[in-house]
Amino acid sequence: MRVGLLVCDHVRPEFLGVSGDYDQMFHRLLAAHDDVDLVTYDVVNGEVPFDPRECDAWLTTGSRYSVNDDEQWIRDLEQFVRDVYDADIPFVGICFGHQLIAKALGGSVVKSEHGWGVGVQGVEVREDVPLDGHYRVLTSHQDQIETLPPDAETLGWNDHCPVSLMGVGSMLGIQGHPEFSLAYSAALMEARRGALIPEEVVDAGLASLETGTDSERLADWIVRFLERARP
Repeated sequence: MRVGLLVCDHVRPEFLGVSGDYDQMFHRLLAAHDDVDLVTYDVVNGEVPFDPRECDAWLTTGSRYSVNDDEQWIRDLEQFVRDVYDADIPFVGICFGHQLIAKALGGSVVKSEHGWGVGVQGVEVREDVPLDGHYRVLTSHQDQIETLPPDAETLGWNDHCPVSLMGVGSMLGIQGHPEFSLAYSAALMEARRGALIPEEVVDAGLASLETGTDSERLADWIVRFLERARP
């Protein structure tokens, strides 16, 4: 299965030694799935695909950018999301990509009234979602979905982020970061300590890393979703 990885940001140079760049993180996340052939598109630098049928399915990275930023590549990627949706081709959006699906299809994204969500967070899921009722995932965001686009459904939630998991057509949005390593999450939090994220939020986020995550389980489900949704 040829999966287009839409790279919406690059890791800051000082952090490349922790877990590599974002495309490397996704290659590791899906390494157990030999049938997945990841093809990278550097969309943050303008390499937005022309035809949604170039790949069997699509997957996005997160980004330090907001989907509300006035950037041409974001507007072009919004249109591509709409083209993929109209073509009924499977698409999984991670964090920024989750929010981008909502905005591109008529929903809205705002800064959370709760501030930054960092560290490991638990997400409760609907009974019909095959994730045993919940999962734990690394998070790093301050934007989140406020209103769903037409025909979208909330599949998972928590107190900090009421739309943590969303489905619409053949698209799936995940607010968390199953591709992150614990070390990279810790490095991001420490770099933002005090300047962007309050000290006490960072401390709580670092403490949460001891609980571990369900990244492998999420990776398996993402691949099953892409395979099931493929026309």
